[in-house]
Amino acid sequence: MADVHSNGAPTVEALKNNAAAAYTNITNGPVAQNVKDQSAKTTAEFNDLANSRQTPDYKAATGQPLTPYHSLFTQLLSWKNPRATGIAYAATVMFIFAFRYLDLVRYGLKLTWMALGVTIAAEVAGKLVLNNGLTTQFRPRKYYTVPQHKLEAFMGDVTDIINFFVIESQRILFAENVWASVAAALAAFISYYLVKIVPYWGLALIATSVVFLAPLIYSTNQELIDGQLAHAGEIINDQTHQLRNLVAKNTEQATQVTKEYLGDYTAKAQSLIKNATGAEHNGHANGHTNGHANGHANGHTNGHANGHANGNGHKANLSTLKDTDFPPAPREDIKHPIVPVSNAEQEPLILA
Repeated sequence: MADVHSNGAPTVEALKNNAAAAYTNITNGPVAQNVKDQSAKTTAEFNDLANSRQTPDYKAATGQPLTPYHSLFTQLLSWKNPRATGIAYAATVMFIFAFRYLDLVRYGLKLTWMALGVTIAAEVAGKLVLNNGLTTQFRPRKYYTVPQHKLEAFMGDVTDIINFFVIESQRILFAENVWASVAAALAAFISYYLVKIVPYWGLALIATSVVFLAPLIYSTNQELIDGQLAHAGEIINDQTHQLRNLVAKNTEQATQVTKEYLGDYTAKAQSLIKNATGAEHNGHANGHTNGHANGHANGHTNGHANGHANGNGHKANLSTLKDTDFPPAPREDIKHPIVPVSNAEQEPLILA
């Protein structure tokens, strides 16, 4: 029981004891214990999310290894760590609203000039009054610098997260996962019309909600959604099968009609070619026979006529010859001239 004065008022010591007991009850009570448990679970989930940032075993369709952020975002959006995912979603939504309703750039500039004003005023006032600047007293002995290993780790993380978006955009563009490409196409199509009536921050809020809540809705209703997707797949397969049969039937009919037309045209073409060839052959034979007969008759007639004419001409020429047409016969013997032989020619050709 707490100590009291004679007039019934509690003493200072009693008030301290009561405050300590209340603090103990608050810190060790069920509410505090629940807060501690939730805090510990949240910390464990964030640690698990951070440890999931590893290069996944599976690779892209091109054989390239993926980035560690593929595993991180997969773990984050799968809601396997609901507290960490919920906090990430709430923080993203709050950032969008802050960017929309708070002039962060202007507030940043205001905070900058106010901080510089306070430090400058303290330094000047200290030198004027105390002959020693007040800001100088709080100046660190060594300015803080970013360690090289931290900077390299940060740049590596920046490179990985940039490559994550670059690789995923290409995987969606080249339809490595057809359903992901379909979802991206539908999102772009809907956004094309929503952008006319919804501001950009609204589109960002809708996109964030869809990205975070769609996996949650699927995971909580996976059996129902999978059943509906399987039913839709069966309907699509049936329609596709019917369409293939219809196309095959029409193609077969078209092929048969085409063959019939080609057969008719081929027969007509062969008939025309045969008739043209037969007419040409008959004309050539008739021309050859007629030409040979005409040539033989003409040659025989002309040869006989020419021979008869030549014979008559020979007789006519013989009858017209006279004695004066021939030269007179020589009356003396032909004498050969004697050519003198030189000494050189008298020498024998072969030496003895």
